[in-house]
Amino acid sequence: MSRRKRRHVHTNHDRWLVSYADFITLLFAFFVVLYASAQVDQRKVGKLAMAIQVAFQELGVFPASTTKIPLDNGEPMPFSTVQAIQNVKHNTELGTISSPPEGTLAASSEAAESDLSTLQAQLNQALGREISLHEVALHRETDGLVISMKEFGFFDSGSGTLRPAALPTLDRIASLLAVRTYHLRIEGHTDNVPIHTPQISSNWELSTARATDLVRLLVVRYGFDPGRLAAAGYAQYHPIASNETEKGRALNRRVDIVILK
Repeated sequence: MSRRKRRHVHTNHDRWLVSYADFITLLFAFFVVLYASAQVDQRKVGKLAMAIQVAFQELGVFPASTTKIPLDNGEPMPFSTVQAIQNVKHNTELGTISSPPEGTLAASSEAAESDLSTLQAQLNQALGREISLHEVALHRETDGLVISMKEFGFFDSGSGTLRPAALPTLDRIASLLAVRTYHLRIEGHTDNVPIHTPQISSNWELSTARATDLVRLLVVRYGFDPGRLAAAGYAQYHPIASNETEKGRALNRRVDIVILK
């Protein structure tokens, strides 16, 4: 074989070897993509990016990067890379959760406050006579709206049972509360004068008996959901006036219906 022919064969052989190396590099990058697509985690995403970058740099498609690429599989990924991957994953997951529109909670609170104000106005109108006689008082507290029912208008002294004559007033109160879904806490209160009768031996028992009797009426007579109701007896320990005067003690003997926000 002539020298010129041998040189031509040698040149073609070298060119074939270069093309074969390029093909192997592309094939390697292809399998890396398939493998990473099947088992994606943070480290494999980093390896995939490095493999593709190296392959294209070797083919001369992209200029060499000045960023250090850890070719050793045992070398950990930089924290910044891991953090970036985690942030993308976290933001993607958060994007699938439907968040309530801004201002929803504020709007709901404003609507509840507006409805309580409306309810207070309706109670003022429905209980006008009792309010003028000081048998009932309405006021707002942090917990909500309070309907304060004084003893002398609803209970006999020392008795834990509501007077039958007071039922029409309770009918009007219940009619306005029944059409709403507020939770109610019924609180019994007394003055500081000790009590001891065959039926009731302490102010604790008296305050609790009055609260539970009112809860019973709301459930049995008016059909309230028991899950809306709670009863509490506070005896003389939550006064609203001084127990040093008869007028103050009369104000402290009461049952409060607390309409909770």
